[in-house]
Amino acid sequence: MTHWREHYDSHTVSPEEAVAVVKSGDRVAFTTGNEPTSLAYALLARAGELRDVTLFLPTPSRDLGWYDPGFEESFQIEVGYILPVVRQIMAQRRCDYNVQTLRVEYGPFDRRPDVVLVEISPPDDQGFCSFGASLWNKKQEVRAAAIALAEVNDRLIRTGGENSIHVSEIDAFVAHVASGRTPGATDLLGRKSVEPGPAERTIAAHVAGLIRDGDTLQIGVGSTSEWVARLGVLEDKEDLGWHSETTPRGVIALARRGVITGKRKTLHAGKVVATAVGGGDLDDMRFIDGNPDVELYPADYVIDPRTIAAHDNMVAVDSAVAVDLTGQVAGESIGPTMISGAGGHLAFATGAYLSKGGRYITVMPSTARDGKLSRVVPALETGAVVTVPRTLAHYVVTEHGIADLRGKTQRQRAGALMEIAHPDFRADLRSAAKKLFWP
Repeated sequence: MTHWREHYDSHTVSPEEAVAVVKSGDRVAFTTGNEPTSLAYALLARAGELRDVTLFLPTPSRDLGWYDPGFEESFQIEVGYILPVVRQIMAQRRCDYNVQTLRVEYGPFDRRPDVVLVEISPPDDQGFCSFGASLWNKKQEVRAAAIALAEVNDRLIRTGGENSIHVSEIDAFVAHVASGRTPGATDLLGRKSVEPGPAERTIAAHVAGLIRDGDTLQIGVGSTSEWVARLGVLEDKEDLGWHSETTPRGVIALARRGVITGKRKTLHAGKVVATAVGGGDLDDMRFIDGNPDVELYPADYVIDPRTIAAHDNMVAVDSAVAVDLTGQVAGESIGPTMISGAGGHLAFATGAYLSKGGRYITVMPSTARDGKLSRVVPALETGAVVTVPRTLAHYVVTEHGIADLRGKTQRQRAGALMEIAHPDFRADLRSAAKKLFWP
């Protein structure tokens, strides 16, 4: 498009003008990642005149007002991942959960949104805008919608890969209102940063012992898994690669120091590849911005088990809420109560299983609720979501050691898992295991 500037200038409007296209009964989809605040608040201001608008928020991270009681007639909320800001509304069953597919695709691909809201950078000299530090499915979501509204944020970084869209594909542009967030102030689940405890430090050291020079890594979100990249336990490794859904803090620092080089990667050699690189500090963002060795690709490519498995020596590290004595992994609910989402957990477990030399590592402290509950359990609680089936279970790591479950019988698995459970719960687990697996 040779006259993209005319399109951009003529379609730049106020937030109120942009969201005027939303009608009662519409399906309005936010893209994965941070919600565009100017558009969101302008839409919220129309609550009194709108009815039965479905709002789909794949990764709700900002308190935009409509999660409070009183907006039900105007907005029906659907979410794709249970982040802290929506845990209460989910627990009260005042919103619905959109179950992800294996490649972290959501409902808008099956039900075309009437309007999609997205955050982008200003256009470059060719009229292309970056999606910033997180790509996910944004390009597909914009193209799937009948109308695409974009909030232009001049703080968004640019990366390599497929992380851009032309202004001609956007129907209206509005100015961004800064959120005041500080990079690195929260973890990937939106929780305030805290210091690791003894369990997290020990678990990270155990995991490091399972990682070899030249491995390609994925580390998922979670208060235990994210510390693996941050505690210095990988500093003595050489030529690690990175192919991951998200990029926890510590990963880019490893790339800056030459620990992660990607030289031995089977795909995208020499490149840091992800679908999101948020969560780092300002130094990390400066390193990423404009760096051709950092590439973001759509989630349906990065999180495809076939892409993951194409990497030799693929190592996937993900957190769990609980693991039962057969190896079933619950990573997103406590009983029937959702507390997060599957994300790419199953896809990376599958890809690592199929990878030549691959390993899937589940990490968790041995107890919860200040030591009152064991996370190694005889059977998962009724209603608990099985994030990864026992057929894919490989290593399970707690502060008490490593259980290698691959190729084990039920009895052998139970024995290995009891060895890494907290000592206070081992006797009860042994009693339960005898009833489950022995005559």
